[in-house]
Amino acid sequence: MSETRLTEAQYDAITEAAAQWCMRVHEPDCTDREREAFAEWLNADPLHAFEYEAMLDIWDVSEHLQQPLPMAAGVVQKLPVARRKRWQTLAVAAAITLIAAPVAAYSGWQLGWVPSSYQRLQADTQLKTVTLPDGSEVELNLGTQLTFANYKDQRRVTLNKGEAFFKVSHDVTHPFFVRAGEGQVRVTGTQFNVWTYEDQVKVTLLEGSVLVTSNKRLSGEGLRLEPGMQARYKAGDYAPQINQTYANAQDLAWRNGKLVLDNLSLSDALPLINRYLDTPLVLADSATGKLRIGGVFNTQDIDRLVTSLPKVLPVYLSISQNGNPVINGQPQG
Repeated sequence: MSETRLTEAQYDAITEAAAQWCMRVHEPDCTDREREAFAEWLNADPLHAFEYEAMLDIWDVSEHLQQPLPMAAGVVQKLPVARRKRWQTLAVAAAITLIAAPVAAYSGWQLGWVPSSYQRLQADTQLKTVTLPDGSEVELNLGTQLTFANYKDQRRVTLNKGEAFFKVSHDVTHPFFVRAGEGQVRVTGTQFNVWTYEDQVKVTLLEGSVLVTSNKRLSGEGLRLEPGMQARYKAGDYAPQINQTYANAQDLAWRNGKLVLDNLSLSDALPLINRYLDTPLVLADSATGKLRIGGVFNTQDIDRLVTSLPKVLPVYLSISQNGNPVINGQPQG
């Protein structure tokens, strides 16, 4: 933050500049010279970067909005069907107006343009439990990042990375959506877990029911899960894969700080392990990936699991040119 104490007008000017830069650099016709000017402005003062990060949050929120008919209070006009980026720019402008004008904020809420509340949540090295403004409760695993926005007609969570367990406050008229990867989960009131790693997503349902889609751009409500069911999908999947499961120690042990590997192949175990590592493990070959591992491990000390692998499996560790630890199978004599 800047050490100089700014007047309200000076601070507002920085906020407005951050908003204008946020909208401009997301336009396809933004020139290289403009991007250089933006970089100079961004590096000129830590407060500039701070305010720009806040505008990126608003930009992220705007991606969730549907294109409305009213452009502003008292003005009715249809938006062009094309130019999704143009609509997002308008949404950012509306959200910026929210900051500056309470009357406009109320109009934006009534139209479903802007949320009444917005939160960015993060758990780094400790588990975290948070009660959202709607009364829902969310538990965040280590290394998890998500955002919550409360709109007039829906509640919206974006799980940017990591894993979270949700206890959603029941409200049929105000559905709760969780965006994860390229898909989403729709609920009204239930308990479920969402795990993500790279482009993989796994949804485990404990209570109630949810609708899961693997691609939010496809039509249809998605596939319904009942308690004891699990959905998996990755980028490019047309529909989630559904299977019967149970709320067992393996799926939810993280809530107690544990990672349970129940006789899994290394290829299946690595995504679960790598979630907790700064530098992910890689396999030397597919044959090594077929080796199986089991045990209960502390999520705060997964590095110890890595170093112990040669003691429990016929493998040795090496370092790749990229700096990743590599699991290699021992040569067979």
